[in-house]
Amino acid sequence: MDWGTDLWDQYDIIDKHTQSGLDLVEKYVKFVKERTEIEQNYAKQLRNLTKKYSPKRGSKEEQECRFSNHQSFLDILNEMNDYAGQRELIAENMMMNICIELTKYLQELKQERKSHLSEAKRAQQSLESTYKQLDSSKKRFEREWREAEKAAQYAEKTDLDINATKADVEKAKQQAHMRSHVAEECKNDYAAQLQKYNKEQGQFYFTDMPLIFNRLQDMDERRVKKLAQGYVLFSDTEKHVMPIIGKCLDGITRAGNNVNERNDSLALIEQHKSGFERPGDLEFEDYSQGINRTSSESSLGTPKGPLDLLGKNRSKPFWLFSKKSKFSSPLTPFSTPPAPSPANGPPSPKFGRDPLSYCLKEINKTVKPRISSFRTLRRTPTVTEDFGHLPPEQRRKRLQQRLEELAKELQKETDQSEALGKMKDVYEKNPQMGDPASLAPQINQTTQNMERLRGELSKYENWLAEAGGRGETLRHSMQSFNNNGAHDTYSPDGAHSDEGTPDPSQAIYAEFDDDFEEEELAAPIGQCTALYNFPGSSEGTISMQEGEVLSVVEEDKGDGWTRVRRSNGDEGYIPTSYVSITLSK
Repeated sequence: MDWGTDLWDQYDIIDKHTQSGLDLVEKYVKFVKERTEIEQNYAKQLRNLTKKYSPKRGSKEEQECRFSNHQSFLDILNEMNDYAGQRELIAENMMMNICIELTKYLQELKQERKSHLSEAKRAQQSLESTYKQLDSSKKRFEREWREAEKAAQYAEKTDLDINATKADVEKAKQQAHMRSHVAEECKNDYAAQLQKYNKEQGQFYFTDMPLIFNRLQDMDERRVKKLAQGYVLFSDTEKHVMPIIGKCLDGITRAGNNVNERNDSLALIEQHKSGFERPGDLEFEDYSQGINRTSSESSLGTPKGPLDLLGKNRSKPFWLFSKKSKFSSPLTPFSTPPAPSPANGPPSPKFGRDPLSYCLKEINKTVKPRISSFRTLRRTPTVTEDFGHLPPEQRRKRLQQRLEELAKELQKETDQSEALGKMKDVYEKNPQMGDPASLAPQINQTTQNMERLRGELSKYENWLAEAGGRGETLRHSMQSFNNNGAHDTYSPDGAHSDEGTPDPSQAIYAEFDDDFEEEELAAPIGQCTALYNFPGSSEGTISMQEGEVLSVVEEDKGDGWTRVRRSNGDEGYIPTSYVSITLSK
């Protein structure tokens, strides 16, 4: 069944149907365009949303990313940004594969339909023209035949009329004969026109129009098929990106599962742990005994904090949170007596909390503190190269971080030095490739950089060993509150204190403590294997070679150092990151 056979007389229906099909294609293209606009706007809004909630570079929120819940939120924002990209991809593919393709195909269909209809119109006009000729010849034949009949009747009447002359009769007969001849010619012409029209009509209805209708049918079927493909692409376009969208959603789920509340708490501790001790109890001041207030301040007891330095504020408790006095200070209750300078050597941790030398010097403090000198302690501590302005735990971490950075820089310079050396050897063996002398400035510069980095490494290793060896003494250090960040301390009235001078009693305690510790050898808690060479040039450290096996005596306390022991009894600290540790169960 086809249109040409079964719909040969439904030209108007076919015309309307094909036009309706093209209108549907155009309507679908508009629908998909609006869908792509929705997808693009949705993706744009998602990107703006993620940008709005993403932390700015260097902001406080970016610093909080070390916590798993903050990092997971950043991961979610990244996944949403990728999700927005997939929505944009959907819009782009729909526009390219559906809208543009169907619009181009629609224009081709319109031209083809117009061509077919024009051809049908021409055939129709040709048939109508032939019919007009047929009708004209028919009417002429009818008219001439009537005239011939009239002429014949008139000739007969004249012939019967006795009054008519012979000439009149002959003239009437000639006129009838002429009319009869003309009518016969019109008859033949009419017959010819009729035959021509019937032939063209058969051609029109059985050949031309069925062929045109069948072509329109083929065009419409191709339109329907192309439109169906557009319907499928509407779904497939989104299906193609669904796996990636699924990965984005899986990433969001994974980000939620990666949140670890315990690790976040530990990270907060590691980040802000100061290493100071909690403040001690306030002393009872018996005003009823009449004891001089100044002498009570210079008792042998260890000052418990900066509040002991303020005469009027000694009896007031220190509030850990938001309450502040008129003369508030950045000194916290964690502040304790300052430690001697590193030049005198670190004292024993066991006697770091209440050194006798400090107590003896406190006896000599008979001048009432001045508020002005206390205010000087409120100044922002100066940032020092050895990070002495930081609390002990934070100082050790920053020193360890700086050591790792210097080690990477030194390794980079070492690699560059080796590369320059190899290049110099190549130039010496093949002078045509280059002049070895041209590499001398670079080699010298690299050597100087390596020496400088080694010096800095040694300096920071000493500081790190000092920070790790001073133990409890660092916890009582008030150097972070000094105006210049140095190890010298100042009395509350602004006078310089000589706590940096060696004290015989302190030396005795330290020597006794060292002898006591040597007698007690801790049992190993595991073993470790050296991953890298470590010189151990700093005090308190021990050297090791790559692959050497050592006994672990004390675990890393969070400062990046582990205490180990050799088989010969030598003990010391090594960087935790330089070894692979296996603890005994």
